[in-house]
Amino acid sequence: MRIRTVLGDIVPGDLGVCDAHDHLFLRSPRLPGEELDDPAAAAAQLRAFARLGGGAVAQWTPHGMGRRIDDLADVSRATGVHVIAATGLHQAVHYGADPLESVRPADLFVDELTRGRAGMVKVATAFHGLDARARRVMTAAAEASNTTGAPIGVHLEQGTSALDVLDLLCGALGVPPDRVILGHLNRSPDPWVHRRAAESGAYLAFDGPSRAHHATDWHLFESLAALAEAGHTDRLLLGGDTTTASARAELGVPHTLRALRPRVERQLGADAATAIFVTNPARAFAAPWT
Repeated sequence: MRIRTVLGDIVPGDLGVCDAHDHLFLRSPRLPGEELDDPAAAAAQLRAFARLGGGAVAQWTPHGMGRRIDDLADVSRATGVHVIAATGLHQAVHYGADPLESVRPADLFVDELTRGRAGMVKVATAFHGLDARARRVMTAAAEASNTTGAPIGVHLEQGTSALDVLDLLCGALGVPPDRVILGHLNRSPDPWVHRRAAESGAYLAFDGPSRAHHATDWHLFESLAALAEAGHTDRLLLGGDTTTASARAELGVPHTLRALRPRVERQLGADAATAIFVTNPARAFAAPWT
């Protein structure tokens, strides 16, 4: 098992303390004027993250949204922080011309996983459901994952549709649950859904607190504690999901370690913090890379 970073494959034990979902480069028509496109700013974020003990960042920016793979490699090399890049596709609203009109997505994903330095696939749901586009992209992601072994990170729109995703990816399409990372569960703090998702064997990513405008932020530690008490600490991941220049200026990538990790240690204990920031990411992003 290895983790594919933008500078090459590493063994899971070398990943270190990990922000499991963030962005160093990103652009979207939905976020005009908020582009993350400055390599110097990205390097500064990683240096600040490293000073707090950070060793790795999983960058979930997918194909066509300004990933800047070469710049990711440069800032990783300059700072010593491992970076996991994503292939995949987001919702159509995040593109000008929809890439689905010009590519077979499974071929694109496999190519970027095997030759393009991506280490995961990023897909997205609709709100409270899976529309035809989401199903097409997820079917392609499943094909790519089953071909290569790559993990799949799922943007759950407002935290919804987690169980629908698991039914499709793991039930119908045969992706092992431990290759699926469900993102944004903090935005829909439904304890029953969280427990069901954890029981499936998927990873649960609570991400986005660095944006500090979600009405559910105050549920974050309540949700983590409930899952830990139910015996699911080994399924939990944390990340910042910094998607705008404004969020980067206010808090950014270092916030995950500056504010969240100490709170996890105080509330859930040192062992839980090690699991959430070190052990679990090392398993979640590892793949056989067949």
